[in-house]
Amino acid sequence: MNRHSSLHRAWVMPVAAASLLLAACAGPGVPPVAELTNARASIGQAESAGAMEGAPLELMSARDKLRKAEAAVREERFDPARRLAAESEVEAHLAERKTRAIKAQAAAAELARSDALLRNEVGRTGRP
Repeated sequence: MNRHSSLHRAWVMPVAAASLLLAACAGPGVPPVAELTNARASIGQAESAGAMEGAPLELMSARDKLRKAEAAVREERFDPARRLAAESEVEAHLAERKTRAIKAQAAAAELARSDALLRNEVGRTGRP
């Protein structure tokens, strides 16, 4: 099992459960305006973080679920719309976090390379 799947389980499952629990509390005849707004905002944050490059599958899944949620609202199927919007938000959060983790790992690797080069240079010149 790799670190990304561990990260996925550590973050997605609790967030998904909380989102679905909140979605269940809303009335069945009420359009999920807040849920759609939150999903759109989360997708925007993921895009701003660079998720199209870092987590494209998760971002595309979030967008697809949002489209399906919007279609369900137009058909006045609010419960499925609410669930899809919550799932979209979770997928977008995952995409953002995965992208940020990848960027942090790359930055750490670059720092390690720079440190190794500096140590090599200091070792070669004999200076502390």
